[in-house]
Amino acid sequence: MNWYIEVLKKYAIFEGRARRKEYWMFILFNFFIAVAIGAVESILGISQFLSGLYALIILIPSLAVGVRRLHDTGRSGLWMLMIFVPVIGFFVLLFFFIQDSEPGANQYGANVKY
Repeated sequence: MNWYIEVLKKYAIFEGRARRKEYWMFILFNFFIAVAIGAVESILGISQFLSGLYALIILIPSLAVGVRRLHDTGRSGLWMLMIFVPVIGFFVLLFFFIQDSEPGANQYGANVKY
């Protein structure tokens, strides 16, 4: 849960680097929270208002941690625009996100892994 909260503390910080663990733990907790909200909406029989609200609240931190993750692999945050390329963009970003950190310091800062 600390990884999720750390990303939220860096709400709109697009500079620096984010380790794989920070990114994927954020995604995992984000998934669990979204499923829980969906279950509550289903049980209460309400529309997807809470899901939409959560998605809006978490949009900027998700983009920020994604950009920092790309920086950790030595890529520009502009690669996040690949998400708009149907199908291929998702897989390109997935490939970048699962790669290990670039060793040592790069133009985006020191390696946070060490």
